[in-house]
Amino acid sequence: MTIEKVIRKLKNDPDYKWNSAYSARDLFYLSKRRFIQIIRGLFLKPFLKSSSGLLFIGRNVKVRHGYQLTAGKNLILEDNASINALSENGITLGDQVSIGRDSILFCSGVIAQKGTGIVIGNRTGINARAYFAGEGGITIGDDVIMGPSVKIFSENHNFSDLSRTIKAQGVTTSPVVICNNCWVGGGATILAGVTIGEGCVIAAGSVVTKSMPPNSIVAGVPAKVIKSREGK
Repeated sequence: MTIEKVIRKLKNDPDYKWNSAYSARDLFYLSKRRFIQIIRGLFLKPFLKSSSGLLFIGRNVKVRHGYQLTAGKNLILEDNASINALSENGITLGDQVSIGRDSILFCSGVIAQKGTGIVIGNRTGINARAYFAGEGGITIGDDVIMGPSVKIFSENHNFSDLSRTIKAQGVTTSPVVICNNCWVGGGATILAGVTIGEGCVIAAGSVVTKSMPPNSIVAGVPAKVIKSREGK
């Protein structure tokens, strides 16, 4: 099938194939949608720091401070995605990255304190309604998959001084790292300072407050290791 071959080439994956049959009508609408996204991408491309391939841009996508956004090959930003790259290091998105609809990625919470930035590795898929706050830095590796409504925070409000309002006490930033080949379930929340080792599975709805070793299966509020993928 011609469209399947095109996608295989774009993904640079000779093993890519469709497991379902599609009607001619299905293929028409799929192709039309992607073609319109490519046209939108052509208008956005000159405003980015760099872009090494096609951009597939959905409706109502907002990119602010695009001169600090580096995009790899075949970036997909679905409808209503909002990206603000203002930060020390900007936002870097690898090859074949997809950002789901209604997702928010930003790096600076307030003008007075410029944030660190966000890095997302190759072939990583971020599902709908993600919320990534990169003030303290967020690094996500290659081949990571995420369910909808995942939230990542890299900043905390200070609150120890009872004589002052919490708002007046400022913030503490701490980076979040998600290593390669992880699966983060829908609705999971990952807090500042956490490193999730390679190959981890984070159950839906988990609140991860501490770092997790590689190949862990993690669940709960607060989250803990319930099993190892290594069978130990």
